[in-house]
Amino acid sequence: MADPTRIWTAALIVIGDEILSGRTQDKNISQIAIWLNVQGIRLREVRVVADDSDAIVESVNILRARNDYLFTTGGIGPTHDDITVDAIAAALGVPVEVHPQARAMLAGYYETRGGLTEARLRMARVPAGASLIENRMSGAPGIRHGNIFIMAGVPHITAGMLDSLTGTLEGGLPLLSATIGCWVAESEIADLLGAAEQAHEGCQIGSYPFFREGRTGANFVVRSTDASALNQCLTALSAALEQGGWPVIPNGI
Repeated sequence: MADPTRIWTAALIVIGDEILSGRTQDKNISQIAIWLNVQGIRLREVRVVADDSDAIVESVNILRARNDYLFTTGGIGPTHDDITVDAIAAALGVPVEVHPQARAMLAGYYETRGGLTEARLRMARVPAGASLIENRMSGAPGIRHGNIFIMAGVPHITAGMLDSLTGTLEGGLPLLSATIGCWVAESEIADLLGAAEQAHEGCQIGSYPFFREGRTGANFVVRSTDASALNQCLTALSAALEQGGWPVIPNGI
Protein backbone atom coordinates (compact mmCIF):
# COMPACT_ATOMS: atom_id res chain seq x y z
CA MET A 1 0.00 0.00 0.00
CA ALA A 2 1.35 3.46 -0.93
CA ASP A 3 2.45 5.69 1.92
CA PRO A 4 -0.05 8.61 2.08
CA THR A 5 2.57 10.80 3.75
CA ARG A 6 5.09 10.30 0.94
CA ILE A 7 6.12 13.62 -0.64
CA TRP A 8 6.87 13.41 -4.34
CA THR A 9 9.25 16.05 -5.68
CA ALA A 10 10.23 17.56 -9.01
CA ALA A 11 12.88 19.94 -10.27
CA LEU A 12 12.80 22.21 -13.31
CA ILE A 13 15.62 23.33 -15.58
CA VAL A 14 14.79 26.39 -17.67
CA ILE A 15 17.19 26.44 -20.61
CA GLY A 16 17.99 29.46 -22.72
CA ASP A 17 20.35 32.39 -23.14
CA GLU A 18 17.32 34.60 -23.79
CA ILE A 19 16.03 34.00 -20.26
CA LEU A 20 19.37 34.79 -18.63
CA SER A 21 19.82 37.94 -20.74
CA GLY A 22 16.45 39.29 -19.62
CA ARG A 23 15.13 39.55 -23.18
CA THR A 24 12.47 36.95 -22.40
CA GLN A 25 10.58 36.60 -19.14
CA ASP A 26 9.95 32.99 -18.14
CA LYS A 27 6.30 32.07 -17.61
CA ASN A 28 6.72 28.33 -17.32
CA ILE A 29 7.89 28.12 -13.71
CA SER A 30 4.53 29.24 -12.34
CA GLN A 31 2.36 27.10 -14.61
CA ILE A 32 4.49 23.99 -14.07
CA ALA A 33 4.51 24.51 -10.29
CA ILE A 34 0.71 24.87 -10.21
CA TRP A 35 0.20 21.84 -12.46
CA LEU A 36 2.58 19.71 -10.40
CA ASN A 37 0.79 20.56 -7.16
CA VAL A 38 -2.51 19.35 -8.62
CA GLN A 39 -0.74 16.07 -9.45
CA GLY A 40 0.43 15.80 -5.83
CA ILE A 41 4.04 16.67 -6.68
CA ARG A 42 6.08 19.49 -5.11
CA LEU A 43 8.34 21.64 -7.25
CA ARG A 44 11.42 21.72 -5.03
CA GLU A 45 13.97 23.61 -7.09
CA VAL A 46 14.50 25.49 -10.34
CA ARG A 47 17.69 26.19 -12.26
CA VAL A 48 18.06 28.56 -15.20
CA VAL A 49 20.99 27.58 -17.42
CA ALA A 50 22.48 28.88 -20.63
CA ASP A 51 22.48 27.11 -23.98
CA ASP A 52 25.64 25.35 -22.89
CA SER A 53 25.95 21.57 -23.12
CA ASP A 54 28.19 21.13 -20.07
CA ALA A 55 25.88 23.24 -17.89
CA ILE A 56 22.82 21.27 -19.01
CA VAL A 57 24.52 17.89 -18.48
CA GLU A 58 25.65 18.86 -14.99
CA SER A 59 22.24 20.14 -13.95
CA VAL A 60 20.37 17.17 -15.40
CA ASN A 61 22.53 14.61 -13.60
CA ILE A 62 22.29 16.41 -10.25
CA LEU A 63 18.58 17.15 -10.30
CA ARG A 64 17.29 13.89 -11.77
CA ALA A 65 19.10 11.98 -9.03
CA ARG A 66 17.64 13.87 -6.07
CA ASN A 67 14.06 14.31 -7.26
CA ASP A 68 11.32 11.96 -8.40
CA TYR A 69 10.87 13.91 -11.61
CA LEU A 70 12.87 16.40 -13.67
CA PHE A 71 11.31 18.77 -16.19
CA THR A 72 13.20 20.89 -18.70
CA THR A 73 11.86 23.69 -20.88
CA GLY A 74 13.47 25.21 -23.94
CA GLY A 75 16.03 24.24 -26.52
CA ILE A 76 14.16 21.56 -28.49
CA GLY A 77 13.43 23.56 -31.66
CA PRO A 78 14.78 23.31 -35.23
CA THR A 79 17.80 25.63 -35.02
CA HIS A 80 21.50 25.00 -34.37
CA ASP A 81 21.36 26.43 -30.84
CA ASP A 82 18.63 24.00 -29.75
CA ILE A 83 20.96 21.59 -27.98
CA THR A 84 18.80 20.25 -25.14
CA VAL A 85 18.21 16.81 -26.68
CA ASP A 86 21.91 16.30 -27.39
CA ALA A 87 22.91 17.46 -23.91
CA ILE A 88 20.39 15.24 -22.12
CA ALA A 89 21.42 12.27 -24.25
CA ALA A 90 25.01 12.94 -23.19
CA ALA A 91 23.93 13.12 -19.54
CA LEU A 92 22.19 9.75 -19.90
CA GLY A 93 25.02 8.18 -21.86
CA VAL A 94 22.82 7.26 -24.83
CA PRO A 95 22.90 8.24 -28.51
CA VAL A 96 20.45 10.56 -30.24
CA GLU A 97 18.06 8.99 -32.72
CA VAL A 98 15.12 10.06 -34.89
CA HIS A 99 11.93 8.76 -33.29
CA PRO A 100 9.79 7.23 -36.08
CA GLN A 101 6.49 8.31 -34.53
CA ALA A 102 7.78 11.87 -34.06
CA ARG A 103 8.94 11.92 -37.68
CA ALA A 104 5.48 10.79 -38.83
CA MET A 105 3.78 13.46 -36.68
CA LEU A 106 5.98 16.19 -38.12
CA ALA A 107 5.54 14.95 -41.69
CA GLY A 108 1.78 15.15 -41.28
CA TYR A 109 1.87 18.57 -39.63
CA TYR A 110 4.14 20.12 -42.26
CA GLU A 111 2.56 18.41 -45.26
CA THR A 112 0.73 21.63 -46.19
CA ARG A 113 3.33 23.92 -44.60
CA GLY A 114 6.30 23.46 -46.89
CA GLY A 115 7.20 19.87 -46.08
CA LEU A 116 9.54 18.18 -43.62
CA THR A 117 12.91 19.91 -44.04
CA GLU A 118 16.16 18.85 -42.37
CA ALA A 119 15.73 21.68 -39.86
CA ARG A 120 12.22 20.54 -38.96
CA LEU A 121 13.37 16.94 -38.74
CA ARG A 122 15.62 18.00 -35.85
CA MET A 123 12.46 18.18 -33.75
CA ALA A 124 12.00 14.40 -34.15
CA ARG A 125 15.38 13.70 -32.51
CA VAL A 126 15.28 12.10 -29.04
CA PRO A 127 17.69 10.43 -26.62
CA ALA A 128 17.58 6.72 -27.51
CA GLY A 129 14.88 4.86 -25.59
CA ALA A 130 12.62 7.88 -25.13
CA SER A 131 8.86 8.06 -25.50
CA LEU A 132 6.85 11.07 -26.69
CA ILE A 133 4.69 13.70 -25.00
CA GLU A 134 1.77 14.76 -27.17
CA ASN A 135 1.79 18.30 -28.53
CA ARG A 136 -1.56 19.35 -30.00
CA MET A 137 -0.36 22.88 -30.75
CA SER A 138 2.54 22.68 -33.20
CA GLY A 139 3.19 19.08 -34.15
CA ALA A 140 6.60 18.74 -32.51
CA PRO A 141 6.23 16.41 -29.51
CA GLY A 142 7.81 16.65 -26.10
CA ILE A 143 10.02 13.85 -24.88
CA ARG A 144 10.05 11.56 -21.85
CA HIS A 145 13.05 9.48 -20.84
CA GLY A 146 12.62 7.74 -17.49
CA ASN A 147 11.90 10.45 -14.93
CA ILE A 148 12.94 13.28 -17.29
CA PHE A 149 10.36 15.32 -19.22
CA ILE A 150 11.77 17.47 -22.03
CA MET A 151 9.32 20.19 -22.98
CA ALA A 152 8.99 23.24 -25.20
CA GLY A 153 9.92 26.70 -23.99
CA VAL A 154 6.90 28.46 -25.52
CA PRO A 155 4.42 28.68 -22.61
CA HIS A 156 1.21 27.80 -24.46
CA ILE A 157 2.89 24.76 -26.03
CA THR A 158 4.23 23.74 -22.63
CA ALA A 159 0.70 24.04 -21.24
CA GLY A 160 -0.59 21.66 -23.90
CA MET A 161 2.12 19.12 -23.10
CA LEU A 162 1.29 19.34 -19.40
CA ASP A 163 -2.36 18.75 -20.22
CA SER A 164 -1.49 15.55 -22.06
CA LEU A 165 0.47 14.36 -19.00
CA THR A 166 -2.33 15.09 -16.53
CA GLY A 167 -3.11 12.07 -14.39
CA THR A 168 -0.22 9.98 -15.74
CA LEU A 169 2.39 10.62 -13.04
CA GLU A 170 2.53 9.04 -9.62
CA GLY A 171 2.18 11.57 -6.84
CA GLY A 172 0.91 12.13 -3.34
CA LEU A 173 -1.65 14.48 -1.87
CA PRO A 174 -1.98 17.97 -3.38
CA LEU A 175 -0.70 20.79 -1.20
CA LEU A 176 -3.68 22.93 -0.14
CA SER A 177 -3.36 26.58 0.84
CA ALA A 178 -5.34 29.48 2.26
CA THR A 179 -4.36 33.12 2.66
CA ILE A 180 -5.17 35.86 5.15
CA GLY A 181 -3.79 39.38 5.25
CA CYS A 182 -3.04 41.88 7.98
CA TRP A 183 -1.76 45.44 8.24
CA VAL A 184 1.15 44.57 10.51
CA ALA A 185 4.93 44.43 10.30
CA GLU A 186 6.38 40.91 10.27
CA SER A 187 8.70 41.74 13.14
CA GLU A 188 5.72 42.35 15.43
CA ILE A 189 4.17 38.92 14.97
CA ALA A 190 7.16 36.65 14.15
CA ASP A 191 6.83 34.72 17.43
CA LEU A 192 3.06 34.39 16.96
CA LEU A 193 3.55 32.86 13.49
CA GLY A 194 6.14 30.40 14.75
CA ALA A 195 3.95 29.32 17.65
CA ALA A 196 0.93 28.81 15.39
CA GLU A 197 2.90 26.62 12.99
CA GLN A 198 4.46 24.60 15.80
CA ALA A 199 1.05 23.96 17.34
CA HIS A 200 -0.38 22.49 14.13
CA GLU A 201 1.55 19.50 12.86
CA GLY A 202 1.61 19.13 9.10
CA CYS A 203 1.03 22.84 8.48
CA GLN A 204 3.40 25.46 7.16
CA ILE A 205 2.92 29.22 7.38
CA GLY A 206 4.56 31.49 4.84
CA SER A 207 4.80 35.23 5.53
CA TYR A 208 4.99 37.68 2.63
CA PRO A 209 5.45 41.33 3.62
CA PHE A 210 4.72 44.37 1.47
CA PHE A 211 4.62 48.15 1.68
CA ARG A 212 1.52 49.66 0.10
CA GLU A 213 -0.44 52.90 0.41
CA GLY A 214 2.17 54.16 2.84
CA ARG A 215 1.56 51.23 5.18
CA THR A 216 3.33 48.01 6.07
CA GLY A 217 1.41 44.78 5.82
CA ALA A 218 1.81 41.08 5.17
CA ASN A 219 -0.06 38.15 3.72
CA PHE A 220 0.13 34.82 5.53
CA VAL A 221 -0.27 31.61 3.55
CA VAL A 222 -1.11 28.43 5.46
CA ARG A 223 -0.27 25.21 3.59
CA SER A 224 -1.05 21.58 4.32
CA THR A 225 -2.03 18.37 2.57
CA ASP A 226 -4.76 17.92 5.22
CA ALA A 227 -7.79 20.19 4.74
CA SER A 228 -8.92 19.82 8.35
CA ALA A 229 -5.49 20.64 9.76
CA LEU A 230 -5.22 23.62 7.42
CA ASN A 231 -8.57 25.03 8.55
CA GLN A 232 -7.71 24.56 12.23
CA CYS A 233 -4.37 26.32 11.80
CA LEU A 234 -5.93 29.15 9.80
CA THR A 235 -8.65 29.64 12.44
CA ALA A 236 -6.12 29.65 15.28
CA LEU A 237 -3.82 32.08 13.47
CA SER A 238 -6.69 34.43 12.65
CA ALA A 239 -7.86 34.40 16.27
CA ALA A 240 -4.37 35.09 17.58
CA LEU A 241 -3.92 38.05 15.24
CA GLU A 242 -7.33 39.48 16.13
CA GLN A 243 -6.57 39.11 19.84
CA GLY A 244 -3.33 41.00 19.29
CA GLY A 245 -5.23 43.91 17.80
CA TRP A 246 -4.47 43.19 14.15
CA PRO A 247 -7.72 42.73 12.18
CA VAL A 248 -7.53 39.93 9.64
CA ILE A 249 -8.52 40.32 5.99
CA PRO A 250 -9.67 36.98 4.49
CA ASN A 251 -7.97 35.94 1.23
CA GLY A 252 -5.17 38.46 1.74
CA ILE A 253 -4.60 42.10 0.97
